[in-house]
Amino acid sequence: MKLSLIVPCFNEAENVAPFQTAVRSAFQDCGYDYEIIYVDDGSSDATLHNLKKLYAAGECPMKIISFSRNFGKEAGLYAGLQHADGEYISLIDADLQQRPEIVREMVNILNSQPQYDIVAAYQDRRGESKALSFFKKSFYRIINKMSTVKLHPDASDFRTFRRSVRDSILELAEYHRFSKGIFAWVGYDTCYIPYTACERNAGTTKWNFRKLLNYAIEGIIGYSTAPLRLATYLGGCTALAAVIYLIVVLLRTLIHGIDVPGYASIIVLILFFAAIQLICIGIIGEYVGRTFEQSKDRPIYIAKEVLDNTKK
Repeated sequence: MKLSLIVPCFNEAENVAPFQTAVRSAFQDCGYDYEIIYVDDGSSDATLHNLKKLYAAGECPMKIISFSRNFGKEAGLYAGLQHADGEYISLIDADLQQRPEIVREMVNILNSQPQYDIVAAYQDRRGESKALSFFKKSFYRIINKMSTVKLHPDASDFRTFRRSVRDSILELAEYHRFSKGIFAWVGYDTCYIPYTACERNAGTTKWNFRKLLNYAIEGIIGYSTAPLRLATYLGGCTALAAVIYLIVVLLRTLIHGIDVPGYASIIVLILFFAAIQLICIGIIGEYVGRTFEQSKDRPIYIAKEVLDNTKK
């Protein structure tokens, strides 16, 4: 098997058939074998039903991994990697915003330029609001300053890589996964190519601002201990401020005598220090919570059903 295409699916019932048609069209004369690995991430619509119809038709080698519930896209990618048999592995979405023709270009680059292990695509133009674009750029600036590994701005999960890269990624069996950070951490020589995302074939995006924010926090917590240092610095600065304020109060008392302190200033100081303490506890809690969940050693996903026609 030359190429394995991993396609995580969550409520993509209207997209899986057009996607498979696009893949077959893009690779009909490629000259090598490929397989499509669909990972149904606990969809609540007819995604699994439509995937089984494609499977029964037997138009191309494919696998279907059906989760027992929704475990998230990162778990879907991990499951696909575990079941991939290709010499090259590609990660691609089912909504056809990422075209299969670009995957073929990636394969050609890996074939012709053996110095590269990964070909990753990044969007040269984004059709999103200025506010969302600002937050995304700010995230990359923050995480690249905090983390020891550097993330390429705008690089997505849309990439193709050699089997050796897949083997390295599977060694990282962490429960909370952040694929962009994982690819940066394992290293390997990467070729970045631009692409323009197409309109979704059907349906709406599953990523809203809240999910993107949580994903960004996941990346920062997972690949940097800088927030813990920030809590330490905040504690040190507030302690220094308290000592300075204590000296000021003592000097005022010695010079002007004892006066009745203001109620408002006391309340402000109490609220300020309480807020600092809660922020520090929250930061520590994020790390402790992830350590707790990892220590339970639960599986990253549970596969309810696996279909495979590639071994026939």
